[in-house]
Order: sequence, then structure tokens, then C-alpha cells
Amino acid sequence: MKSVCILRLSAIGDVTHVVPVVLSLQEQCPGIHITWVIGKIESRLIGDLPGVEFIVFDKKRGWRGYTQLWQTLRGRKFDALLHMQVAFRANLASACIRAKIRVGYDKARRKDLHGLFINRKIPAADRQHVRDCLASFLTPLGLEPAPPRWFIPVSDADRNFASAHLKQDRQNMIISPCASHVLRNWSADRYARLADYAISQHGMNVILVGSPAPFETEFCKSISDRMQQPVTNICGKDTLKQLTALMTAADIVVAPDTGPAHIASAVGTDVIGLYAASNPNRSGPYNSLSWCVNHYAEALKAHTGKSIETVRWGAKAEFEGAMDLISVDEVCIKLDEWITQHSKEPLDD
Repeated sequence: MKSVCILRLSAIGDVTHVVPVVLSLQEQCPGIHITWVIGKIESRLIGDLPGVEFIVFDKKRGWRGYTQLWQTLRGRKFDALLHMQVAFRANLASACIRAKIRVGYDKARRKDLHGLFINRKIPAADRQHVRDCLASFLTPLGLEPAPPRWFIPVSDADRNFASAHLKQDRQNMIISPCASHVLRNWSADRYARLADYAISQHGMNVILVGSPAPFETEFCKSISDRMQQPVTNICGKDTLKQLTALMTAADIVVAPDTGPAHIASAVGTDVIGLYAASNPNRSGPYNSLSWCVNHYAEALKAHTGKSIETVRWGAKAEFEGAMDLISVDEVCIKLDEWITQHSKEPLDD
């Protein structure tokens, strides 16, 4: 095994879960050449991962994007392709990649004709976290599944940006309030009440983050406008690398099912995840599942009449009002528990 091509275009959270696969490939197959076909935004996060050739695929270019990918890879052949995305556009992109071994999803997790573009499948697994699923793509190559180990490069400039917004004399909480699907979002009023509690009761420094998208900037402003305590709002003012540096140096992150929650988990920062519209046991912050506030089963029951056992694994409960099942009080209690667990032990006399 001398060359492997990874095809995983999006999204931010899923891309972070592929990083352990890269690190494990490099460890198990020293000297292997890894090429990763990735989305444009996602490349801004991990496009400088050492020892990896990145090819950016811009889905917004339509057929021109496929033509460019085909021209870039023309005449090249890989020992293996790890086809890690089942969306139809990813299946089409995989047709531009020549590889003897083409690893994809098992039958239960395929869609959009995915099975036509692969010749090996990952082991079937019941109720598996997305990270563990992606880690198993190494198994059909005769390798061990990738362990949960991450590395996301950041520069000194990124760390300096983070330092400018973090406080050294108190704990720092980052709130990343916006998911890509609005029905996964908690309300601005509840975020504001939580942030006020963190500041007034625990003396925390609270920072609001988000993308430059108008909805996110307006949502973060709505949170700050509702607050009684001072808050730092840098929504739309940081890059993905700067956000990673912030997450690395912060003490705790609060977020719904969104990419920054997975970045925080990847860099070793605890996440209080807010989950009702999706199942944290499948897509929650991998290293912080015990800190998630989980009302997914209740949301399913209320809006579909079904249980976790009777719906497809990965089924969403993205219904109006689902996230309202999460109360401010229970998130504050979860924060209290985290504070208690992470308080410094008193020094002996």
C-alpha cells in the first residue's frame, strides 16, 4: 500500500473525524502518499495537515468542478480509494478517481447508488458513532481501525488572536450557537440566560463565535442584546484556524450539533452539547458525550411517536420546538457539575 486517496468533501464535523484516519494511515504505513479530495471551506481547517496532498473540490462550480477534478487526477492511479461520503455529488466525484481498491459503506449505510462506485465495504456495525464508522475504513485494507487521536495545525498568529480574547484570570466559555440546520438551534433568549448565569455565578469570560453568514451574525447579536452581563461577540470575525486556537485554549464550549463542537472535542476541550434534534450517541462531540444534554429520545417520541429503537439510526428529530425541550436550568446544572469537577484541588497546608 503506497498511495491512498481519501474522498470526504464535507462537513466540518465529519472532516475532523477523518483526521484520525490520516494519522493512523501514516503510522501503520510509513511513507504512504495520501491525497485527500476535500471541500473548499473544509480545506481551510485542515488543508495544511502534514504529509497530505489536498485537492479542493468546489461544489459551487457545478460540472466545471468535476471537469477540473478529472483533469487534476488524469493519468494517476491509487492503490486504494476511501470513499467516505455517500452523497450523489461525491459518488460522481469518485468516478474521477482511479483506484484498484475502492472502500465504501456497508449496505445499510449506502444511498444514492453508492454501491456502484466501490468494490469493498466497511464492516457492518449497529448504532455506531460517526467517528468510529470513519475509523473503520482502514479495516478492509487489512489495517487496524483508526484510534481517536487528532492534530489540527494552528499558527502562532492564530494563537495570538485567541490570546487577545481569552482571560488569564478566569475560566473561558465559548458559545458557538448556530448549526447549519436552524431546527438544531437553541433559542437566543436561552443562550443569553445561560451566558448571564456563567458570568454572574461563575465569573466566566464568555465569547460568542460563528461564521460571517448573516443569520449567524444576527443570531449572535440577538444573544448579546438580550444579556445583562458583558459578553465578547466575535461572530464572523475569526477564521476556522483562529477558532481552533480559541477552542484549544478555552475551558469549556457550549454548542448544538455543529462543526465547532467537533473541533473543540478534537483539540481536547470539553463540550456541553445541546441535543434534541439529533442523536449525540451518533453525532455528538466524541470526547464529551457525558457532558451532552440529551433530549433526542423525547423529541422523537413527541414529534413522531417513535422510539430510538424503532427509527433508523441517524434519523433526525428536526422539528419546530424540539430544541425547546432543553431547559436553561438543566444546562446551568450541567455547567455547575463541570465547574465542580474541574475546580482546582485545595493545596495542603
